[in-house]
Amino acid sequence: MKQLHNAERFLLIGHILSMVFGLAGIILVVPNVQFQAKLSQFEWGPTIFSLSMANGGVMYMLLGTIAVALYAHRTMGKWHWLSFMVPAIALSLSSELLGTSTGFPFGHYRYLSGLGYKIAGLVPFTIPLSWFYLGFSAYVIARAGLATVELKPWLRQLLAIFFGALCLTSWDFVLDPAMSQASIPFWIWEQPGAFFGMPCQNFAGWMATGVVFMAVAAILWQFKPLQLPNRDLTLPLVIYVSNFAFATILSWAAGIYPPVFLGVMLGIFPLLVFYEMANTQVISASKPGQTEQGKRKFGVAAVGVTK
Repeated sequence: MKQLHNAERFLLIGHILSMVFGLAGIILVVPNVQFQAKLSQFEWGPTIFSLSMANGGVMYMLLGTIAVALYAHRTMGKWHWLSFMVPAIALSLSSELLGTSTGFPFGHYRYLSGLGYKIAGLVPFTIPLSWFYLGFSAYVIARAGLATVELKPWLRQLLAIFFGALCLTSWDFVLDPAMSQASIPFWIWEQPGAFFGMPCQNFAGWMATGVVFMAVAAILWQFKPLQLPNRDLTLPLVIYVSNFAFATILSWAAGIYPPVFLGVMLGIFPLLVFYEMANTQVISASKPGQTEQGKRKFGVAAVGVTK
């Protein structure tokens, strides 16, 4: 387990460094012709620049995916890891293929190069991976936080799915305008909309897709008792916050500010609240003299057998 934990940290650091490397290329190198000229003076300069543009997006999403997959396997077991990852990737890919083919459910758009091999010539293979690792991070923190609240089990489930999907969609509030309007765009909207050039339908599609695959995972998780990783939520939180920061820097560099504030209110703020709820109650439940009943109340016991 310690080796897995160390591998997760290594992958997480690589994930963040890859995003920083990509940001430097998009914000500093591409718009700056003089900087490109200076870079070309070094023998390794053009090579690094071309690798950054061709593989930067692929690398950070692959590292994020592997880090979250190892984390889910270590903290929750193979069943709960795969029963989230497989539906998340399969259903998000189906939505993306449908969207790029028909315009439903997101609106009419198409992907450009820079995010890896395109499945069916339409959707980069890295896109459903990002749905998985961001969706899992948002959902597991929301569910762990809500596990500390005295509610009917079915209501806790619904709220976890809703807030998990909302936090996932809030990330896209910030990312989508920047990635489609950056100096080197990664996709293009062919259907003009009111939200910084994209249709509001896009976010309804994001919310619906997130709700569907999180609901499927929640149903599958009922087949085996689930121990939520209340004591170990740092990796999913860092994954979410670092990806949000990546999107924020891109948006601010493009002069797009309102989506950032919207994303903070609907994504960052609720996720931090849930993270704090989970951590605070675990600390309370771990105090000397805490009864087993109190531990169950705070979600320390297996969710599958608690109230």
